[in-house]
Amino acid sequence: MYSLIATVSAKYLEILEVFEMQGDIEEILVSRETMRQKVKELGMQISRDYEGKDLILVCVLKGGFVFLADLMREITIPVDMDFISVSSYGNSTKTSGVVRIIKDIDINVANKHILIVEDLVDTGLTLRHLKELFNTRGPLSVKICTALDKPSRRKVDIEIEYKGVVIPDKFVVGYGLDYAGKYRNLPDVCTLSPKVYMD
Repeated sequence: MYSLIATVSAKYLEILEVFEMQGDIEEILVSRETMRQKVKELGMQISRDYEGKDLILVCVLKGGFVFLADLMREITIPVDMDFISVSSYGNSTKTSGVVRIIKDIDINVANKHILIVEDLVDTGLTLRHLKELFNTRGPLSVKICTALDKPSRRKVDIEIEYKGVVIPDKFVVGYGLDYAGKYRNLPDVCTLSPKVYMD
């Protein structure tokens, strides 16, 4: 068992080293150990707050899937889950502010509690749109849980009930976050070198 864990960890280090050698990654901003501890804390808090309630975790794809997988395994109460896919970035490092629904959820959320699971909240525009959308479908509540929060980029006032790690205004990848479809598989949250995304 321990040898398997060591092998997997070594493989992740190899992936990170490849990107570092290419000069794509500047630094590890949030380590996998820090994320693991924060997710455990969030799971405990959510379990307490929603005990005895009908809870649906709605993951925002694609970036939120790694966080969702870790988070739901730390939640000790029964939960349902679904996925929604939206587009507001494309291959840019900044949101356009225009939110397009690519894949909607399949579950009926009427008379249930919704917890939107997001990888990163920056401007808040996407989350505001999603909260407004879900609130038209008759849920008992709609709240937000994010792995990372970048408050310095906020453009709208939006409440985040379950907040992971607060980070500065740097472009980050890893732990499910990408740039142009790459870097999601990095186990840590890393800053991306501007040379990668600047002309």
